[in-house]
Amino acid sequence: MLFFRLLSRLPFPLVYAVAWLAYLFIYYLSGYRKAVVRQNLRQAFPDKSETEITKLAKSFYRHLTNLGLEIVKARTMTAQQFEQRVQITNPELLLDKTEGRSRSVIILTIHQGNWEWMLHGVALHLNVPMYPVYKPLHSGGWDEWAKDVRSRFGSQPLPMSDATRDIIRRRSEFRMFVMVADQAPIESERSHWVPYLNKEAPFYLGAEKIAQMTRFPVVFAQCTRHATGHYELTFREVADPPYEKEGHAILESYVQLAESAIRAQPETFLWSNRRWKRDRAVEEAAQAEADSSSQSNPAS
Repeated sequence: MLFFRLLSRLPFPLVYAVAWLAYLFIYYLSGYRKAVVRQNLRQAFPDKSETEITKLAKSFYRHLTNLGLEIVKARTMTAQQFEQRVQITNPELLLDKTEGRSRSVIILTIHQGNWEWMLHGVALHLNVPMYPVYKPLHSGGWDEWAKDVRSRFGSQPLPMSDATRDIIRRRSEFRMFVMVADQAPIESERSHWVPYLNKEAPFYLGAEKIAQMTRFPVVFAQCTRHATGHYELTFREVADPPYEKEGHAILESYVQLAESAIRAQPETFLWSNRRWKRDRAVEEAAQAEADSSSQSNPAS
């Protein structure tokens, strides 16, 4: 970790010089998840030629290496630097429509732009308590690093396993929750399948359930890169209470907004994740077979 602590103290010109070298190594030498990236891009953009896919893949890796160094740099950035580099176009969407004051809100976003800088940009611009919900990393050292970075400027990270209980228990308090909600759920967790970039994909139901129980409004945060190291954040309404008890209108609205944001600036989305690694038809066939087997051989 000492190496990354030293990296975080480099001035921005040197940070992006290191990121350029990292790009050359990752794309041309190591080929980090290159097959996954190209497969995902072909899935999302079937009309693009192989030349266009290659150009988009290179742009993604350039952004990925910049993003990695920007997240390292976030550990030592000042409040003024965050305020200068993360602009918010419509903060009024987070205000109560009738009283013109701050209200508890669930902010959903995706792995696009710089979601780590976005957290601090919102907290500093609006001077509000931020509670990012996160999935702990497998590496203890990196998990501590991530919590350290996310805890700056008063933010209080919530582990995903504790989030629902904490939010419900303290729902009368004014807080803003941030969830990067495009992670692929594991098979044992409840999920809802939604068409997403030309193929169905499962999504967690947690954010939707929390919104229904708390009656908090839900907004989508779209993070757009305007120049190297400079981002613009636009909020879009996902849903406002009262909510229907049936169906998945909140989740489906979020997915539509996520897909629109990705198509607007695809090179800044995290294409190296295996978003479509699960197949609904295969899983449903396996479940039907398991159900049939259990009925044919009931426990004694």
